[in-house]
Amino acid sequence: MELAYLDLACTDPSRNLAMEQHVFDALPRSRAYFMLWQNDNAIIIGKHQNTLAEINEAYVNAHGIRVVRRLSGGGAVYHDLGNLNFTFITDAGDTAKLDFSLFCRPVVRTLEQFGAHAEVNGRNDITIDGKKFSGNSQYLRQGRVMHHGTILFDSDLSVVSEALRVDEQKIRAKGIRSVRSRVTNIRPFLPEGCTLAEFRAALLQNVLRETPGSEYVPTAEDDAAVDALCAERYLSYDWNYGASPECTLLRRARVEGCGTVEAYLTVEHGAIAKLAFRGDFFSIDEPEALAERLTGVRLEEEALTEALRGTEVSRYFTGLTNEAFLALLTGALDS
Repeated sequence: MELAYLDLACTDPSRNLAMEQHVFDALPRSRAYFMLWQNDNAIIIGKHQNTLAEINEAYVNAHGIRVVRRLSGGGAVYHDLGNLNFTFITDAGDTAKLDFSLFCRPVVRTLEQFGAHAEVNGRNDITIDGKKFSGNSQYLRQGRVMHHGTILFDSDLSVVSEALRVDEQKIRAKGIRSVRSRVTNIRPFLPEGCTLAEFRAALLQNVLRETPGSEYVPTAEDDAAVDALCAERYLSYDWNYGASPECTLLRRARVEGCGTVEAYLTVEHGAIAKLAFRGDFFSIDEPEALAERLTGVRLEEEALTEALRGTEVSRYFTGLTNEAFLALLTGALDS
């Protein structure tokens, strides 16, 4: 498949995410796309997350940090101009699973060219010297995949621990004392004097050597569509923040290989009247479809098991088994 690349100069997080969606939704599917871009002082929230539970709102407001929700799942990340972002958009292939390593390898190969050894670890991380410098997430729809990742080149890591509310449960589980103790910039591992611009150019050339292609320059029509999408979605408070679902029960658990899943339930006469999910999980299919399927079902194991017959819960929460999902809803897995 022919590759087209976009090397974007814009640093507005709302517009960059709108451009990503436009490329995914509107540009010809006969091509694969690769994008390089940067955001200035922003927190990018995962699609399924409760924004106000993830950020330190007072700090964010005081420091003029933009908060924008993306299309993909996973956790919140901080971006500044010391951070480089990359995006692959192509045919998904086998959509029964999310393959993060395939799209992370060009980053690893580029670092090797500079004499630094990196590894793809966990469900969506790239690490160097045992510390994370890149988080990745994916969005799947209609046979296409959008994979995007961050690269901490020379980011201000002190802001990360102040701007984001750190999941203490996650930190305790990994024996980690602070955000800064488990993440790193890559600049100290590169030759002295290496700049972000040089690394950015090397990454692009590495991708093009693997899959030759040409630059795509957005047209006036593209720009107009991106501006409209930006105003409609990525500048919208409803999209970026949104209210937490009303509920009478909150079931919450962190599952290894899946992430944190929160189930907000309203129960009437013993049956699920309303159900919504939040968390930093990834998904192949939209969790809202599963919530709709379970609405009206009695909140007890036998009825839920029957309602889930023939359903793979892992398509809605990657890495979560049907058994663990039932335990979550019934409170046996709540934490």
